[in-house]
Amino acid sequence: MDRLENWAQRNLKKFNKGKCRVLHLGRNNPIHQYSLGADQLESSSAERDLGALVSDKLTLSQQCVLVAKKANEILGCIKKSVASRSREVHLPLYSALGRPHLEYFVQFWPPQFKKDEELLERVQRRAMRMMRGLEHLSYKERLRELGLFSLKKRRLRGDLINAHKYLQGGCQEDGAKLFSVLPSDRTRGNGHKQKHRRCRLNMRKNFLPLRVMELWNRLPREVVDSRSLE
Repeated sequence: MDRLENWAQRNLKKFNKGKCRVLHLGRNNPIHQYSLGADQLESSSAERDLGALVSDKLTLSQQCVLVAKKANEILGCIKKSVASRSREVHLPLYSALGRPHLEYFVQFWPPQFKKDEELLERVQRRAMRMMRGLEHLSYKERLRELGLFSLKKRRLRGDLINAHKYLQGGCQEDGAKLFSVLPSDRTRGNGHKQKHRRCRLNMRKNFLPLRVMELWNRLPREVVDSRSLE
């Protein structure tokens, strides 16, 4: 912090210290007080990072509430401004305007709690009910009729696709730094099973290499060896 302040003075610049806050992370954090120059910085319980509201407990519950509210507002605008209730009209509108809000940030940090998953899923249920001809069907039947996945299944599918890109060299980043593949020539299994990692905190189980591990190990060999995402 002192180096930042000295840099600003040398270059004749000023920080807007009213917008600078401290987000204390960690269970045993001593909660030190920080200052920028002569001004002491205030502590914060949640801050935005790349458009997502992350709390000091590293959960996205507040973010889920905000995006669910935003997506519901968009569905309300669609309902008021579009007279047609056909699936040919409403489905593209929901896919282009509503669902991206529900899926923003999820590959990096998906909803951790069931209440947050259900909150987001409830928005998609509402979107399905807005389409004529599906009122008598259950949520699963509506998805099957429209050829869609639930948001939870879309997140799982996205995780497996990202794991495939990392492990098969489809990403510029080195997947070996994220995943630990067990070298094996056994015919049983897919030959690219990930090493089981133990973690002390439940929060760490939410990281991509850990949450996708069990699903990846269940995939057949011809899937994980494929060079094509198709």
